[in-house]
Amino acid sequence: MKLFDGIGRRIGLAMAGGKNPWGSGGSGDDEPESSGENEPPKTDKPKGPRNPWLPPGTGGPSQGRRGPNIEDIFKNRGPEGPRRSGGGPGGPNFRMPQRPGGKSWFPVAVAGFVLLGVLATSVHLIDPQEKAVVKTLGNYTRTMDSGLQISAPFPIETVDVEDVQGVRALRIPETDQQAKLILTGDQNLVDLSYIVRWNIKSLENYKFRLAEPIETVSEVAEAAVRAEVAEKTLDETFSGQGRAEIEQAVRERMQRALDGYQAGIEILGVEIDKADPPAEVVDAFRDVSVAEQNADAARNQARGYAQQVLAQAQGEAEAFDKVYEEYRLAPEVTRQRLYYETMERVLSQTDKTIIEAEGVTPYLPLPEIRRRAQQSPPAATVTAPEGQ
Repeated sequence: MKLFDGIGRRIGLAMAGGKNPWGSGGSGDDEPESSGENEPPKTDKPKGPRNPWLPPGTGGPSQGRRGPNIEDIFKNRGPEGPRRSGGGPGGPNFRMPQRPGGKSWFPVAVAGFVLLGVLATSVHLIDPQEKAVVKTLGNYTRTMDSGLQISAPFPIETVDVEDVQGVRALRIPETDQQAKLILTGDQNLVDLSYIVRWNIKSLENYKFRLAEPIETVSEVAEAAVRAEVAEKTLDETFSGQGRAEIEQAVRERMQRALDGYQAGIEILGVEIDKADPPAEVVDAFRDVSVAEQNADAARNQARGYAQQVLAQAQGEAEAFDKVYEEYRLAPEVTRQRLYYETMERVLSQTDKTIIEAEGVTPYLPLPEIRRRAQQSPPAATVTAPEGQ
């Protein structure tokens, strides 16, 4: 206690400019000692208690003017010296505006802010393609449809708005640089990428049945694709018809799995946009593809030749059948006609001409004459002008 008394006494001396607040230069209540013979005569002490805040040498409560109080001391003193009066917000003359009657505007401002917060968290405008789930103190209570809806203010009720009609697309894998190798039914690997399109059909199940809906859709899609590709060969996976069958089967399998989870998600479609062999063996697969194309071309050419020969043979067989029918009606005439046709066909390809006639001694080179006649250009005919 003595320590605190000493500190208080020192603070009082500091505020009084090093003087005793009771008017003496010492630190107690004793009268100051006389300093010599030239000291002025003492005056009678005023009656009544001394005011500690009056300047030294003044009387009691009825003498002189009142000195500065403790609030004035702290206002006018500071680390930067005495403050200057001003009109700024931090000056000593600044006062908050007041309502008529002397009341403050502060409660009204607080009430206005509270009212704005209540309106902002209680009135909700939901778009036509959206719905909202409402949680009361953290528990699901209801689902809001589109339009102007009202709820209890935050934090009593919280409203989470979600687009339920928009189509979401999930690409697996996310980039083309990421390989997704899948094993086919004939023990081959295929690099497959696909896109899953889906939307929300039950908002409350979507929000509260699944912790990570997008990751769930990705994992279900990957499992369904692997299961379906494992039942197809590599050629079926590369072909257009095989891709269509895989896409339809994957969509149905995913929908069954998500309905079992009560995920509130509808799979709209699955599209395979890339089905290639692994990058390490892509050159070998291209060579195989080229060889298969060449083999297909050779097979098609052979089929065309076979069809042509078969048609020719069938035509000759039908012609022979007709000749046979004529032979049965007139054997001798038919035999003679066949002989002549055969000799004409054979002898037309030789360079000799045989004439069966008696009395012809010289040999006429008729084939040579015919050949020269065919090779020589026709002679130009010149007509004489009339009157000559």
